[in-house]
Amino acid sequence: MKKVSVIIPAYNEAEEIGVTLRAIRERFFCDELIVVDDGSEDETATLAKKWADTVISHPYNLGKGAAVQLGWQHARGDVIMLLDGDLRESAAEAEHLLPPLLADACDMTVAILPPPKQKAGMGLAKGLAHQGIKWLTGFEARAPLSGQRAMRRDLLAHLGKVDKGFGIEVGLTVDALRAGYRIHEVPVLFQHRETGNDWQGYAHRGKEFVAIGRTLCRKWWEGKAWR
Repeated sequence: MKKVSVIIPAYNEAEEIGVTLRAIRERFFCDELIVVDDGSEDETATLAKKWADTVISHPYNLGKGAAVQLGWQHARGDVIMLLDGDLRESAAEAEHLLPPLLADACDMTVAILPPPKQKAGMGLAKGLAHQGIKWLTGFEARAPLSGQRAMRRDLLAHLGKVDKGFGIEVGLTVDALRAGYRIHEVPVLFQHRETGNDWQGYAHRGKEFVAIGRTLCRKWWEGKAWR
């Protein structure tokens, strides 16, 4: 039986992390639960220690990609699952990412989340990610920005590293497809914190758009260099 390690990169998630981790523990679908506290200024690490097998703390914020990299390198599972820290009770739904992997129907599963409760922004970041992945690999991603995914450990070992910041999901998808791995998208009833139509929300989506653009440009250049 393949062992499953869940990696949760977390930054200032004190309000959500305890409920998220408890929901995972109560469903018993993983053998190892690791939280990487990415320089949080609140009680994220302290609260995580109640539920996680391992809590790794950065002294300062390095970004999601660096946190994920550190987490999977410490993991012992055959399957590595990446989840966000703000899923709360819906984190228990993550078990639905496992069947295709365990049946060897694919090498990576990516969660398709339900539509947001309220429309925020113009969809530019998601549109850029979708078109960029399609252009670089031919794959029509329905959830190009989903951070909720599971994959075989050897996939990550083969890729060696993941992209930093908001470009991690796009970079991981492109790199996996280029390396010949199979990706399967799975509808999962996750719920997480949504950005609103305020200045903070637009600033977040703007940073995300820029990061995705940089990642896609880098992947285009890497692909050109390989030819």
